[in-house]
Amino acid sequence: MADDAAKLVADIGGRLHQQSRPTKDFLIKSLRWTGGLEILLKYFFQYERHVEKVQAASALLELEQKASLEPAIKPLSTSFVKHGLLHNKDKDVKLLVAICCSEIIRVMAPEPPFDDKELRVTSFHKEKNIPNQEIFELFVSMFAEISNTTSPYFSRRVKILETFAKYNFCMLMLDVDCDALVLEMFNTFFSVSREHHQQSVVKAILSIMTVILKEKVSQPLMDVILQNLLKEGKGATASPSRIAVSVIQNCAEELEPFVCGFLTSCILDRDAVVNDLKEFYHEIIFEIFQCAPQMLLAVIPNLTQELLTDQVDVRIKAVNLIGKLFSLPEHHVVQEYRHLFVEFLKRFSDKSTEVRVSALQCAKPCYMANSSGTEALEILNAVEGRLLDFDDRVRVQAVIVVCDLVKSNLKLLQPELISRATERLRDKKISVRKKALQKLLEVYRDYCSKCAESYIAITDHFEQIPCKILMLCYDKDCKEFRPQNMELVLAEDLFPATLSVAERTRHWISFFSLFTPLHVKALNSILSQKRRLQTEMQIYLALRKKEKMDFWEYSCENVAEEVQKRIQASFVKMSASFPDSSKAEECFHKLNQMKDNSIFKALAQLLDEVTLTSAETTRDKFLKAIGERHPHFEFLQFLSKKCLFNIFSSDHVRYILEHISSNRVGDKHLEVSAVDLLLVIISIFPSLLKGSEKLFQMLLFKEDIPCQEKLIQVLAKAGPHIAIKLSDIYPSLERICLEGNRAQSKFAVSAIAALVGTSEQFVFSELCKALVDSLHRGQNIPTVLQSLGCMAQHSLSAFEARDKEITSYINETYFQVEPLDFLASFDETSECSSSCKLKSLNSLENLGSGSKSKMVLIYALKALVKSFLPHRGAHVKRQIHDLLNMISEMLQKGSCENDKAHIRLAAAKSVLRLAGRWDLDVSPHIFRSTILVAKDSSPLIRRLFLDKTHKLLKEHAIPSRYACAFVLAGPDCPKDLQEDSLKYMAEFIKEYHKEAQVRQASVMQGGTITDYPAYMVVFLIHVLAHDTNFPTCHDEEIFAQFCSPLFLTLQVLVNASFVDGGMDLDNDAISCVFGIFRAIKRAEDAVDAQKTLNLHILADIGISILKLLNTSGISMSNTPDKILLPSSLYRISSAKKSEEVNSTGLPGSTFDENFLKRLIPVFKSNLSLPRTALPKRGRKCQDSSHLDAIKSKTLNLASSREVASSINGTIMDKGLSLHGNTHKAVMQEISIGGRRNRPVSPTVHRSVRLHDECCIDSGHKIDEGRNSEPSLGKGQLSSSCGSATVRPLTGSQISTKKMVLPHTDSLKANGSAKESSSITTKPSKSSRSKRKDPCSSVEIVKDGEVLIGQRIKLWSPIDKCFYSVTVDGFNSQNNTHKVAYDNGAVEALCLASEKWETISDGSLSKTVKLAHKSNGFHTQKQ
Repeated sequence: MADDAAKLVADIGGRLHQQSRPTKDFLIKSLRWTGGLEILLKYFFQYERHVEKVQAASALLELEQKASLEPAIKPLSTSFVKHGLLHNKDKDVKLLVAICCSEIIRVMAPEPPFDDKELRVTSFHKEKNIPNQEIFELFVSMFAEISNTTSPYFSRRVKILETFAKYNFCMLMLDVDCDALVLEMFNTFFSVSREHHQQSVVKAILSIMTVILKEKVSQPLMDVILQNLLKEGKGATASPSRIAVSVIQNCAEELEPFVCGFLTSCILDRDAVVNDLKEFYHEIIFEIFQCAPQMLLAVIPNLTQELLTDQVDVRIKAVNLIGKLFSLPEHHVVQEYRHLFVEFLKRFSDKSTEVRVSALQCAKPCYMANSSGTEALEILNAVEGRLLDFDDRVRVQAVIVVCDLVKSNLKLLQPELISRATERLRDKKISVRKKALQKLLEVYRDYCSKCAESYIAITDHFEQIPCKILMLCYDKDCKEFRPQNMELVLAEDLFPATLSVAERTRHWISFFSLFTPLHVKALNSILSQKRRLQTEMQIYLALRKKEKMDFWEYSCENVAEEVQKRIQASFVKMSASFPDSSKAEECFHKLNQMKDNSIFKALAQLLDEVTLTSAETTRDKFLKAIGERHPHFEFLQFLSKKCLFNIFSSDHVRYILEHISSNRVGDKHLEVSAVDLLLVIISIFPSLLKGSEKLFQMLLFKEDIPCQEKLIQVLAKAGPHIAIKLSDIYPSLERICLEGNRAQSKFAVSAIAALVGTSEQFVFSELCKALVDSLHRGQNIPTVLQSLGCMAQHSLSAFEARDKEITSYINETYFQVEPLDFLASFDETSECSSSCKLKSLNSLENLGSGSKSKMVLIYALKALVKSFLPHRGAHVKRQIHDLLNMISEMLQKGSCENDKAHIRLAAAKSVLRLAGRWDLDVSPHIFRSTILVAKDSSPLIRRLFLDKTHKLLKEHAIPSRYACAFVLAGPDCPKDLQEDSLKYMAEFIKEYHKEAQVRQASVMQGGTITDYPAYMVVFLIHVLAHDTNFPTCHDEEIFAQFCSPLFLTLQVLVNASFVDGGMDLDNDAISCVFGIFRAIKRAEDAVDAQKTLNLHILADIGISILKLLNTSGISMSNTPDKILLPSSLYRISSAKKSEEVNSTGLPGSTFDENFLKRLIPVFKSNLSLPRTALPKRGRKCQDSSHLDAIKSKTLNLASSREVASSINGTIMDKGLSLHGNTHKAVMQEISIGGRRNRPVSPTVHRSVRLHDECCIDSGHKIDEGRNSEPSLGKGQLSSSCGSATVRPLTGSQISTKKMVLPHTDSLKANGSAKESSSITTKPSKSSRSKRKDPCSSVEIVKDGEVLIGQRIKLWSPIDKCFYSVTVDGFNSQNNTHKVAYDNGAVEALCLASEKWETISDGSLSKTVKLAHKSNGFHTQKQ
């Protein structure tokens, strides 16, 4: 058989050799059989005529390797050379030639095993006429086609490759110096390699490359290998990279010198390396280290040099590389290269920000690969240090790394690390805070999921995350952190979407236990905002329904217009709950125009769904029904979220009650937290308790429940919204009112008031009787007094029915000992500390007998004070003067002992509480005594009094004149108290100045100089003038020390940087204060004329200080030309001070100029503001658009009409409103007519008649017929005996109506004042012979118009504060009043069912108005 094959090959070779120019057909016929391709090629070569089958070629496949076959093969091989078949362009011929050549080489090669020498001396190498390189080029061209696996020739090409590899044909290539061809073959192998190649192909390629590299390694070959090593990371297929890895692993020893040399050169001197791969040497190191780390033992240590280089980009690449090396699992690089690791850790504190960021990016994989051992701790410490990096980009990356590490293992990681990461929520950079919020929310959601799976227990370190997130509400720099957005964070982002309500409630209880008052305030702000939107949405839906269904009722245009205004006001309020309020308001208007009532019905249904699951289901159906193509889909989607009870629902409330009931929380601290959380929820959403009444009622009086008074408070909040009968629980509540502690009794009375129905009002009478009986028996006096006071606030009629019995008992028992001798007797047995006595409000067991009596005295005082401050504006029929006399005596007695100091504090606080409603009845003497508590010898008393004053001023619950206390406490108190008092003063000035500007710019509201915080100087000077320590000598040091409160006040007022107020605050303050000083120079003391000189001295000093502090050169010539002074403190001077005017227009100075010149430097040297107490100026100056209005002669008042009194001709503005000052009632009553903005002819004058029933209580009688004042010039006012005429207005004309104004005399020393007679707001209308308190709810029912034009304080149960409103109208049909808020919102309310108080209690004071330009002084009694 073999002989036949050899003969056939020889025959074919001979015939082919004889052909001069063989045709393609002939070649194919011959070669395909020669190569044994008959079966394969017959499917691809079709010819028209039959060819002669030659069997000689196919015989090559049957030939075995024998050197004796050379004569038979030689004709065929010489024919290839003769006819140039190695260069034939036809692919079919080339393939057959390549097959024949590979078979010839195979046959001629020695039998395996054979060595290289034997191979090199065989085959074509012996034939000098055969070009060996051309044969290998033919083979390489065949290899280039291997990538096409679908080709019909693929198997024959693979056969050639396998033969080439099996018989080491590549050795012949090296023997004939085909280095370039070898390089090309390497490139070909890498380029044609595919993922889907069969294993034999990859094996053959690797075999060929390995053989070559084992024999000879060159730089070009190494470059090709390294280039393909990196291809996987550049988007190419992974096959070339895997082949390169295999080659490196197989030939590591041979490649190592070349690779190490190249990499070391790149590390040490990259610029000197001439190789394109030098730009990727870090990637090469990493790839080689993964497959053959032993090759780089000499390279890796050199990376330390790169970490220390000055080139930032090199350090960054080195850090990234080393980080990846340290992250390789099971390589233990950190341990093997310790020195490199130490240097790597130092890069976390590199001077370059980019390097530090890169190091942090490597931290997590490094830690994960080395999670045990000291290296892990070192990595964490390095990361933790970057949380406080000075660059915000580094801090952001540090937060990301920490959170990712925590998420990777919630159990093993240090819990303190996440606590420090949460601190970045307070970072000074917004970008850091945003990223920290995002990552911490991810961590907390993972933590909640793991807790639900019982993988990890609840821990405080993780529960601190929502606490810190809530504090972002105080971030005013970023709109994303406003409550509008934080609401969605709590509702949607805080917990995993799949977490059950029970689990959410468990976490709420846990982190609520960590809340501080600031956290609670932030949560309340979010919940209150949500509640406001829900309430306003319900109001809007009701208005819309009424407007659509009962349109015929609105035939009157003004009624329909009123409804539209109310809808507009609702839109404004609801829009405030959206991130973009203007866009939201626009969407509300578009929504209102829609006629699809199904949308509004769905919204109403959402508001009624109090369970989370049903609410979400309803919302999903609603959104699905309208569809995403709806033009308002996005807005409705967001609005529906806002309407949902998605933060807290009735489910949350039920689970909280179950936690408390079953005591599953175990920890008493958490149990208290559950009760506190319940109180917060119910305070905002009282309806959520509905459905859980039985469980709640069971817990209400359970003995082992902590904080029972808070559960009673919950009952008081939710009473009107739940189905609990008062009769079922009244006995228990009554028992608490009699036997519980003071806190419990307070809430028990509130709960009774919340549950009592209209037919159960007798309950209060029964309760009052029981309390009075207990009071007489002397049982649990503190609680009984508390209950009586609270009951008086809720049911004034029940209290007043037994008023004489109660007050007489209290007076006889506690107040009628002259002169409070029992206080002195108590001191002998009193041994309790001051703090103990002050805090012991619920128990007197641990106090001595003297301290017990003092505390009971304070409790009795509180009860009486509360009885004069009823809720819902109920009318108090009793006189307050007796109570004020008691308070006045308590303020004066005892000036050194601690217990007496507590009594003074209680009396001063009582005055503050009463001032919100009864300030007109507070005499100057009581006011001074109250303010001077700020100078008490006890720092604790000072602190408590100032804190209370600050709180009430911030709530606008008391007049602004009480802010004098802040500066009186400043100069000689401890540093911390001095700083706090100055901070309180700065906050007061800033807030009240802004509000005064708003009122000044509002035509509806009106504004005066008395609205500005600078007006407090009027009262401060009077307090200082009556100080018993007023200096009597001209000693600069003594005067400087005494006048330090005045200097401090002016310094804070004039220097706006202290209060972040802007230049307009400077201008306003200087113009106002300068005008005040000039007015005081023309007035005299109305309380004690002998103190007039003190007033003028202080005014002179104030003017000098003002000039000193006016460093900005603000002109004082444009000050207001009329200053309103309170007539209870000031009156027109009997001397003609107006004639003592110097060339500058100022009155004659009391001091000589030399003394003032010596005094001012003392102020400059001895007095300075504590810088630490001053808020930093962080914003640009505010707009000074209101400055001209302040400087104008009429202060740009809403109604600038002037009137002259019928008695002494005092000039005053009708529109003035003494907001926050002593005599608010005067200004408010006078401004009633000015709210109707109807223009009238300038020539038509109306009049205002002022009836006087009182005389000035100062010992100076006023001659009603006196006309000694200078006459008024043209255009000014002239006074007559009976009325005040109005001069023509300039600018806009505002109509006025005839008014009959009551007034009161200045308060006498005991604080009493007579009641005013009457007030009418419409001309020719009926007036009352005896004026009643306009706050009375009974009076409202009888004559609701009595409040029209009045200013009242309306309680907001959602915001938990009072809002100042103006009563603009009354609807007698439904007994509702129209009230206008200061922001322009209008609302219709039934005041009989609201909690409100009058800003002025009906008693009007007399006022002095001084006009300096005319130098005329006119007194008017109102």
